[in-house]
Amino acid sequence: MPTPDTARHACPPASAAAVQCRRERAVDSWQAGHWLATHDELAEEVPVALVYNGASHAVMLATPADLEDFARGFTLTEGILPPGEAIVDVRLERHIAGLALAIDIAPEHAARLDERTRAISGRSGCGACGTRQLEQALRWPETVTAAQRFSSAAVQRALGALGNAQPLNRCTGGVHAAAWADANGKLRVLREDIGRHNALDKLVGALIAGDYDATRGFVVVTSRASYEMVQKTAAAGIGCLVAVSAATALAQRMAESAGITLLGFARPGRPACYAHPRGLTTPPPRIDFDEP
Repeated sequence: MPTPDTARHACPPASAAAVQCRRERAVDSWQAGHWLATHDELAEEVPVALVYNGASHAVMLATPADLEDFARGFTLTEGILPPGEAIVDVRLERHIAGLALAIDIAPEHAARLDERTRAISGRSGCGACGTRQLEQALRWPETVTAAQRFSSAAVQRALGALGNAQPLNRCTGGVHAAAWADANGKLRVLREDIGRHNALDKLVGALIAGDYDATRGFVVVTSRASYEMVQKTAAAGIGCLVAVSAATALAQRMAESAGITLLGFARPGRPACYAHPRGLTTPPPRIDFDEP
């Protein structure tokens, strides 16, 4: 993720949640051949337990903001509830060791969840780490039926606005963002988190809470496009994912299978299309893969 030194302390106005999620700390900085006493802004990182109907399901390390959105998005993108079915209730509980999201769902869904409970050890990097059984790691998504197409100009507009829309990252240089842009490329919703999967879950949850028609826009993420980012985008019914960094081979195959337009290395002016360029009205150059 971009972390330009010149921008790190030129913080834009931040939301209350962003202010609560950064801490100023004293540091020694090497400048012009000397150690200087200065300060730095650090992003908060706390354990967050997701507890369904009283049973702990996963513990993630996350940025402690927009956690109700996180609960909604995680519940959908992990297949705990089917699309269109809402959680009954969610409550944030504070404990000495961290935070807990107490999530109430219908009993029949809780019973199914017991069969595929994940014990994630709280890593912010790989969302599959800690899965108890290999067959649970890959959940191949259904084909996305969103028919909305987007222009390259809309993609570039969203990318151009992304940097200034991340107040926490502008201050700390340590968090990812996931944003939803409308068909014109205007960023309508954005969420930040230390984990790229968490940021996307928060975004999906915010779209659910805001009653957006997610199929009419596309997702932009500051990270690479791993298979799980494609999986979560598909679960939300969104037909286009734009990643600032690279795509993995598995992500490309999953996007092809799910009908998702996948763009990687999406810096202004030079994105590459890995899957389904038909989702763009003016597609960028496609990357072809040789099958082994």
